[in-house]
Amino acid sequence: MTLPTMVPAADRDTLLDWCRRIDAGPFASLAVGERITFGNPEALVTLSAAAAVTERTRIVATVFVLPMHATAWIAKQVATLDRLSAGRFTLGVGVGGREEDYRAVGVPFARRHARMDEQVAELRRLWSGEPPFPGAGPVGPAPAQDGGPPLWIAASGEKPLLRAARWADGLAGYSMGPDPREIDADFRRAERAWATLGREAPPYLVTSFWYALGEGAESRLVDYATRYLRVFGEKPARALAGTCRAAGVGRLRESLAAARDAGADEVILVPTSEAPDELERTLDAIAPLL
Repeated sequence: MTLPTMVPAADRDTLLDWCRRIDAGPFASLAVGERITFGNPEALVTLSAAAAVTERTRIVATVFVLPMHATAWIAKQVATLDRLSAGRFTLGVGVGGREEDYRAVGVPFARRHARMDEQVAELRRLWSGEPPFPGAGPVGPAPAQDGGPPLWIAASGEKPLLRAARWADGLAGYSMGPDPREIDADFRRAERAWATLGREAPPYLVTSFWYALGEGAESRLVDYATRYLRVFGEKPARALAGTCRAAGVGRLRESLAAARDAGADEVILVPTSEAPDELERTLDAIAPLL
């Protein structure tokens, strides 16, 4: 379950309440994604708060736009969060598609794929205790998990998945609809990439999607998606929002069943409401599938 950080009305009390309710079960992970030029709270700070009030669930960053950040700084932040969560952290990384966010933080948009590959190698090196450069001390603390937290790649194309298969532990997929064919295609591409690179263990397969339940679910889902996607322009945002279908109990269950049939190891739901009863409706909706 993703925290409703992209919903404007989600305040401190709401987010902490969601953290505790998610940790109570049956959810496997508590997730937060990253945006810069948007009204959401910063992802790693929010996940640190979540780690402090939870004990059971994985703490997941999906997705962190790695090339926007200084590598040593991220190594330190992630290792700290891994320790604060007692080794429950998973880091999903990607290059993002919003040039506006890169510009806002003063980082070039060019070469972001190559830079991410370089950064992952540097993260692993720093987490092993090597100094960032000769004569410097190590970038501590050491992560709680040996070698650092698991890394998931947020990508869908053949080429980026082949690049990521060298270092990623799993796929952090996303489907707007969600579209069962799209989910299946993403999973199969990831499996082929891992096999091509000779990886012994298959990728951990994750997908996610927006959903809405309760009164006015369909219009709320479309309004939420439109607001989130408006960075690409009003007309494209409305067109993409119109493809979102996971509104209501029936469609949510169908979407989850389709992801399960495609071989998903995990589905991370993204709510479009911050209301506590939305989480209760979700629990009721998914109960028959557990």
